[in-house]
Amino acid sequence: MPQLSPAGNEIVQRLGQRHGLSTDAVTHMLIAIHNGNGSMAQFNHPEFGGCGQWMRGGMTMVSDLFNYQLKSRVENICNDIANELANHQTSPFVGSFQSQSQGGQCQGSGNSQSQASGAMGSNNSLFIPDPDQNWWPEELGVPNATGAQNNVRYAYFPWNRRLAVKTGSDVWVYDTLDHQIGGFGQQQGGGSSITFTSQYGTVNLATLPVVSRNGVAAAAPSAAAPAASANNPSANNPSLSNPPADSDNGNMNRQQSAGNEDVLGTLERLGSLKEKGYISDQEFEEKKRDLLGRL
Repeated sequence: MPQLSPAGNEIVQRLGQRHGLSTDAVTHMLIAIHNGNGSMAQFNHPEFGGCGQWMRGGMTMVSDLFNYQLKSRVENICNDIANELANHQTSPFVGSFQSQSQGGQCQGSGNSQSQASGAMGSNNSLFIPDPDQNWWPEELGVPNATGAQNNVRYAYFPWNRRLAVKTGSDVWVYDTLDHQIGGFGQQQGGGSSITFTSQYGTVNLATLPVVSRNGVAAAAPSAAAPAASANNPSANNPSLSNPPADSDNGNMNRQQSAGNEDVLGTLERLGSLKEKGYISDQEFEEKKRDLLGRL
């Protein structure tokens, strides 16, 4: 959670007095709007009627749909906070992922996901600088979008087809192949598997080849990781372990297994394209026969 600077605390006190709100409520909304790149917020606080959404110049939603007084109060405080954020912004906002998770009824409550944080890639004098702000490998440059979900952080670099994922103290770098990533999701419980959305629909993070872990190149970056979760994105991933040298037969078996996974992954993507009407049933069947012949 971002920590307020002295200037941030002063503004929270002033806005709280102006709008008759507690400092906790104003701080909550300040962080929510900062996470929304200064123009939107998803919030959950009792002084704002619980769950709600705000978008600058757009629609404001509160849990009590017909409480117009509450809606006006939310709009007023959000507009004031957005103006203060803009006045204290010291670098442009980086784009943010839209992230969702299952397991909570409201954004920001329980185990559910707070909105992906664009604030991670920007500087604002209302907050104390995060020493771990640029946590991804330096050679990747500046990300096009950043995000956070529970204990996982994301940074996307589409121009060099790279995705950095941080879990705990570990930083993983994935090859995004031809995916155009637009958001992330995390299934709560049962391993907390990580998925992302692209032009192919919802895809498991484990299908992307691992390039490196903590700056150390993976042994076989072309092989997709068979499992990934919020707690251990390398679970059961042979490319991130350090096994003894295998025989030629062992290498051939691994290469054949990786090839089979590529074929099955391609079939899944073709099935998604057929469901969306991009290819015909006949085209799908012809391609399927060709791919299955490679197994």
